[in-house]
Amino acid sequence: MTKPTACLLAGAMALSAFSAFAAARVGEPAPEFQGVDTRGKVHRLADYAGKTVVLEWTNHDCPFVRKHYGGGNMQAQQREAAAQDVVWLSVISSAPGKQGHVSAEKAEQLTQSRDAAPHAVILDPSGRIGRAYGAKTTPHMYVIDGAGTLAYMGGIDSISSANPNDIPRATQHVRVALQEMASGEPVSKPVTRPYGCSVKY
Repeated sequence: MTKPTACLLAGAMALSAFSAFAAARVGEPAPEFQGVDTRGKVHRLADYAGKTVVLEWTNHDCPFVRKHYGGGNMQAQQREAAAQDVVWLSVISSAPGKQGHVSAEKAEQLTQSRDAAPHAVILDPSGRIGRAYGAKTTPHMYVIDGAGTLAYMGGIDSISSANPNDIPRATQHVRVALQEMASGEPVSKPVTRPYGCSVKY
């Protein structure tokens, strides 16, 4: 079994294992959270009232995350979001000793080396934020509208592979959701199946 396949299977098992934590529901208020970023700043969802917020669960060691960063897809969407005044928060919920757990310094280095452009990278080693949202995979994406309502949850795109060559032909779910929201339209596909490695709680 290849590493990406094993990782995808683990993510599928996590989808079931963590269903009890899935408090976030599209069309309902997004769970409030409080987290500290890599520079020591505290972020709360309430701080961004009136703004669209994207939450991206990430783990730099996951081949599915590497697909989107190695192929430049995640960075491109982060910059597009910033240009639309959308707040993009990357969240690392890997527990100490687990794959993907990093120090604040290492997370900063990763952001710089990958030329990533999130508004901030929030460290969630306790998994409190991840469990509040029911985040199961890396990447797992959530879009929250300016009223604090969860508008989208699921995968970043439609092709559940670890191959960057699949990015151009995939439907980019998060990009489409943000475009629809900016146009005042309802999100046409508000829930999709996330894919990737399991979040290492």
